[in-house]
Amino acid sequence: MKRAYIGLEFDTALSEQALAIAGVDEVGRGALFGPVVAAAVILPTSALSTLVEAQIRDSKQLSAYRREELAKQICKLAVTWSVGFASSKEIDQINILQASLLAMKRAIFKLKVEPQLCLVDGIHAIKDLAYPQQTLVKGDEKSIIIASASIVAKVWRDDLIMRLALKYPMYDLVANKGYGSPRHLQALKKYGASPLHRLSFRPCQVDVAAFGGKWAD
Repeated sequence: MKRAYIGLEFDTALSEQALAIAGVDEVGRGALFGPVVAAAVILPTSALSTLVEAQIRDSKQLSAYRREELAKQICKLAVTWSVGFASSKEIDQINILQASLLAMKRAIFKLKVEPQLCLVDGIHAIKDLAYPQQTLVKGDEKSIIIASASIVAKVWRDDLIMRLALKYPMYDLVANKGYGSPRHLQALKKYGASPLHRLSFRPCQVDVAAFGGKWAD
């Protein structure tokens, strides 16, 4: 049976090899609207047991309220943390995978303490990273540090989308956070794509002239 929260085993063993370990993860990769956002978090070893007691887990398995509470706790406990992102236009220019890795690199470079090791969620290493790195498949389910980065990134991105929803209320962003919900897809067909939609994503490839070119720059 899958454990509901992450244990100490992986991160404790890793902390014996390096002191300043940055957990790195991204969110928003599958969204149709807005940037892809990454967070990097360095935690002191003493914080690991505290977060285990808080039953930390992958951000997707937490309620919005619990994510926000944990994000506050993580940022308070962290040695340093940072957020980086790649815009919708960058996603269209270099593709979503490369944009995700770029967001991760930007988050790492903004850390106030240089990491001795970057623990990156997924299978793809970050190109031209100045620090040692290790990829970890489903890292947000195995590592407290990666899960912490996942939570911080998710809360930061959701907050951004909530603010952008005031400008683009027709897409139901408050509910879908930029992902392709039925109401979001219907709105795209009716209103076309906004300047913050990812035009390289097929559902966003609609005729903006259908509503008078409202979003034309």
